[in-house]
Amino acid sequence: MRIEQTELADVLLLIPQPFRDDRGLFTRTFDAELFDEYLGVPGAGAAFVQDSQSRSGRGVIRGMHGRRGRGEAKLVRCANGAVHDVLVDIRPGSRSFGQQQAFRLDDTDFHHLYVPPGFLHGFQAITPTADVCYRIDRSHDPAEDIGVAFDDPDLGIEWPLPVGAVSPRDAAAGSWEHLLRTVWQAH
Repeated sequence: MRIEQTELADVLLLIPQPFRDDRGLFTRTFDAELFDEYLGVPGAGAAFVQDSQSRSGRGVIRGMHGRRGRGEAKLVRCANGAVHDVLVDIRPGSRSFGQQQAFRLDDTDFHHLYVPPGFLHGFQAITPTADVCYRIDRSHDPAEDIGVAFDDPDLGIEWPLPVGAVSPRDAAAGSWEHLLRTVWQAH
């Protein structure tokens, strides 16, 4: 597995090296020892406490979600199909604050992302079915959920397909401006 920096501060792209033969393939999707060595933080890889998975149909958008307070670190990968995955840095004082970057995550290359606390995250399924897996470093607390509308004009996220289904929660999400005024006002 290789690990690379992305354009967004502290976000890492993890690139497994699948072994393929006539049976199919085998790949290691995470290696805590390598992860800890790369970060220089012993035990960082063992900090993940919850695994979740979503399944979405083509065009479905999930996001843009984040957490207030300490936030959450997560590993995100697409186990089946492909998604257009988008991150937005919402950490006041970060060199990439307010910037976004998109990634293709799929079941061919197996690339996945390490997303540190302080990011909005969302994706659009670009195949008929896409399964996204999340490994999170702390238990989910709905009281800490924050969100920005996937189609907020100030963010200007370019989704590759027409918008399919969106949850009522995501459809009612606030604006980037509202997030900056209310959630981060204390920062």
